[in-house]
Amino acid sequence: MRITKKFKQLFKALFVLVIVVCTTLTSCDDKLEQNEGQLAADDLDFTQSEDMILPLIGAYSVTYSRGWEDPLLIGVRGDDVNAGGLGDQPLFTETDLYNYDRGFWMYNQVWENFYGDILDINNTRETIEQYQEFATGDFIGLADQYIAETKVLSGFQHLQMSKLWGDIFIITSTDVKQEIDNGVYTKMEVMQYVSDLMDEAIPFLPDMRPNERTDVPGGVTKYTALAIKAMANLEMENYQGVADATKEIIDSNKFILFPDFYELFKKPGKLADENIFELQFSDFNSATGPVSNHLFAPFDPSSWDPVVETASGGWGFYEPSLKYIKFMLDRNDQIRLVTSVNFTPRGIDKIMEDPNYATLPNYISNVTLDGDVFNDYSRAMFASGKHYLPSNQLTPGRNDYGSGKNLIVIRYAEILLMYAEALTRGASGSNMTADQAVNIVRSRVNMPALSNVTTQDVLNEKYAELAMEWGIRYFDMIRVDNYDELSYGGRTFTADKELLPYPQEQLDLLPLE
Repeated sequence: MRITKKFKQLFKALFVLVIVVCTTLTSCDDKLEQNEGQLAADDLDFTQSEDMILPLIGAYSVTYSRGWEDPLLIGVRGDDVNAGGLGDQPLFTETDLYNYDRGFWMYNQVWENFYGDILDINNTRETIEQYQEFATGDFIGLADQYIAETKVLSGFQHLQMSKLWGDIFIITSTDVKQEIDNGVYTKMEVMQYVSDLMDEAIPFLPDMRPNERTDVPGGVTKYTALAIKAMANLEMENYQGVADATKEIIDSNKFILFPDFYELFKKPGKLADENIFELQFSDFNSATGPVSNHLFAPFDPSSWDPVVETASGGWGFYEPSLKYIKFMLDRNDQIRLVTSVNFTPRGIDKIMEDPNYATLPNYISNVTLDGDVFNDYSRAMFASGKHYLPSNQLTPGRNDYGSGKNLIVIRYAEILLMYAEALTRGASGSNMTADQAVNIVRSRVNMPALSNVTTQDVLNEKYAELAMEWGIRYFDMIRVDNYDELSYGGRTFTADKELLPYPQEQLDLLPLE
């Protein structure tokens, strides 16, 4: 039995990204060598159980190959982030101001990115199921694990889509017509679906950190599924469900915060013991040859003087907010502020226009800890430090901004803070208290311990710790109906602005309204 034509096309399109994982897998290396560096889908035989990992790698590849638009659109509406202005994407700026245009190309592109990935992941699962029909011995259980991994990847995509649009289609197979005929599900139904899907997957997943896996290094595990389950329950405001899922992660004693907050988001933080889900990229530490990179140009400055003079600049589309910076200055939250924000001279001057900040601490500078100099540029006054890779960490010969940098999606710090919030809302947990969970996070960045923490304390800590990360702040604020926080800098937020409108191109095609 041979692989389907549709899946052949998927493998050919994903060849470069597959190498990212294959380089660590002997069987995959052999397959590539035998076929002169190509996957040769025509030779994949479902009776060859050792090849069953190849479609799984395809599922990871489509998940990792996020469009540059995805994290920007997910995160831009929070009070931690501004869209860079004066550019060629005025409707992105309007989205940041809560003025939505359903004809904006980015809405449709992100919609298609996520649903395209979900369909490819479903195709992967169905292909693995065909392998499983011929599997014997340990390969039967391995097929169950791989199928469970596709459920986690699909659940992550559904979670993100529903946070953006609310009511969406749940796509569970490659029979798209039937799935669409079922109509859209409410946001709460989608979140329950994601939570239940993780429950289906958990028994079959490796009981280890992602960085402990040797078959697919950094691949999802039981704890990735528990984290996504906790996130879905957080959206449903099922705080006991949040506490139960996060408690299991905490009680495993497998995760620990990376000691250096600044380096966590750089190359030293790749596959750290803190990272529960991470999109992986590589230039293979080589000046030439295959490369699999996320496009970090939207996050980077259009004018800078890097230590490595050949390092490229970018677009300046994504800017930490002045509100966030002042919040951090008020707390004297030095390590997280310097990590999260790169300053320009114009930005520093803007802060100091406020008499309350006329004198700034000496750690506020347009020179990063690694010596890169951020100059003034028209689109933004600040840049995201969490998406910044120091030029001296670039592989020699690779000059693209962020080349070889990973994109962290879920961290243990977020697990601790979700757990703490659940406890402040009345949920029961383990032996760890809310105070302890919050203070583990604060201790890393030399912040003093808190006692008798409240829900507001936890939300403030999440703001400080998780700014510029996957829209966490925005979705927290709409979950707790704190519209005042989102009404800042001339913006006015109201309940009808919580969700993006369906893209016009999808309304023209699908039964959405």
